Formats: sequence, structure tokens, C-alpha cells
Amino acid sequence: MSLPAVLLPLFVEVVLTFALMLRMGALRGRDLRSGAVKPQDVALREPNWPQRTAQAANSFSNQFELPVLFYVLTILEWVTRHAGVLFVALAWVFVICRVLQAYVHVTSNTYRLRSTFYSVGALVLMVMWAIYIVQVLTGT
Repeated sequence: MSLPAVLLPLFVEVVLTFALMLRMGALRGRDLRSGAVKPQDVALREPNWPQRTAQAANSFSNQFELPVLFYVLTILEWVTRHAGVLFVALAWVFVICRVLQAYVHVTSNTYRLRSTFYSVGALVLMVMWAIYIVQVLTGT
């Protein structure tokens, strides 16, 4: 598998993270400028942001949970030359689930739908890791 094919899902996840950061920053700036939030009310990470802003911040924070394991696995897959078609296909499923989860998180925030995307992505990532571990331990 080519390096661009292996890394493209990772790049999409990185772009998603930065997009969520920018959305969170824009919403926080708006809230501070409008006076909806006072700096002293959030200076120590108190949860005093309006709902939409908190949703964006939570979605941004989520990108530093499961995706960290995805980043590590992608690098390991490439370095150890195990990244093949199955890995890339599963990587795309994982990243699409992350994008959909983030979209739901910052829009309707429908918990059932958001948790479904999260769960599918988490399961796919677990399968990806299981496959990799077996490949490494068996030398295949």
C-alpha cells in the first residue's frame, strides 16, 4: 500500500481536529465578545460556556481520546510494513465514524446517534489493533 493511501485517513482525522478547534475558538470568542461569558467564569475550565460552545469544545476534546490509538496504529502499520488494503479500508470506516460523530456532536447532539457512531468506530479500531497484534506476534 502506498504511503499516501495509508496516511490519507489520518490526515482527514487531523483536519477534523483542527476544524473542531477553529469552531470552538470562534464560538468561544463570540461568547466572550458578546458578554454571554465572562473570562473569570471560565478561567479554570469551569463548565460555564453556552451549550453550543460546550458541544464544540467536547467534540474537540474527544479527538484526543480514541484517535490517539488510531494515530499510533497508523504509524506502526507503516513502519512495520503491515499496512494493506484491509487496514486502509478499516481506517476509512473509523475516520468516517469520527467525522459523523463530530457532526452530530456539534449539531443536533442526538446522543443515541452520536454514541452509535462512536461505538462503531471504537469497535473498528479494536479490530484493527487485534489484526495488527496477531500479524506482529505470528510474523505474518
